[in-house]
Amino acid sequence: MSTETPGPDITSRPSGRAARERMYRYVLLLCAAASILVTVSIVVLLARDAVTFFTLVNPVDFFTGTEFLISRNVYGLLPLLSGTLLVTVISAVIALPTGVAAAVYLSEYASEQMRSVLKPGLEILAGIPTVVYGIFALVYVTPFLQTIGLPVNTFNILSASIMVGIMIIPMVSSLSEDAMSAVPDSLRQAGYGMGATKFEVTTGVVVPAAASGIFSSFILALSRAIGETMIVVVAMGAQARMPAVREAIFGIPYINPADILLESGMTITVAMVQIAGGDLTGGTIPYDSMFALGLTLFVVTLVMNVLSDIIAERYREEY
Repeated sequence: MSTETPGPDITSRPSGRAARERMYRYVLLLCAAASILVTVSIVVLLARDAVTFFTLVNPVDFFTGTEFLISRNVYGLLPLLSGTLLVTVISAVIALPTGVAAAVYLSEYASEQMRSVLKPGLEILAGIPTVVYGIFALVYVTPFLQTIGLPVNTFNILSASIMVGIMIIPMVSSLSEDAMSAVPDSLRQAGYGMGATKFEVTTGVVVPAAASGIFSSFILALSRAIGETMIVVVAMGAQARMPAVREAIFGIPYINPADILLESGMTITVAMVQIAGGDLTGGTIPYDSMFALGLTLFVVTLVMNVLSDIIAERYREEY
């Protein structure tokens, strides 16, 4: 007969603990389901009223129209979409290289003391209300541009785009820095072992290894820029217009950047604010147009987030 005593059964759990584990699981499942339910509800709400709008306004006229005048019931998306994309592109030119450079410095070059100062500073920059950025653009950036000789209007696209770019720098730098910090030190040591310099290791090893995270930060920051409201409301103005097409010497059409950047404009979010700020009655065409514009903006942002996931999956590195 064996004299060995059986060991404790570590796979079993007390009934009370198992019940708590099941409760935690259901609570977390409920939170996940609630987030999906909210998103689906938003899409259904936008789509329902957008369909009502498109029964009153020809979708072709909406998506190809070059004028947006609420007073005349003219709803053309192109001037709003061009203003939105222009602000996004200019802000990207400012924010993406600056944010990545800041992330490289924080991850690879900054000392612990310097990092403890700069990192909280970037987080504070991310926490500033966007209306403050808009006021700063109107009161300081626009007069500065006029001082250096640019004939900008009081409300212009350039100053608003600059401030939107500054606003999204912390998002780019923080997410990119996290991606670079996640790169194993063994890759860095391998580069140093082959005689590479600090700069060569950073640009040739760390940044390519963190490419998926960096690209994801780009798309998320640009999605944030597309949906920005208060900065463009305060600093950009509210005049929907298409840039004038000029002809060069040989009859080649072109658009003068000064005709766009130095003048006022309107984004999709500004148009929605302008509509909501007027004498609005439910069931009218202006009321339903807000949902059509919101659905369009939602689709653009969704496409960018899908692209972010595809790029992140394409360049994902596993260690």
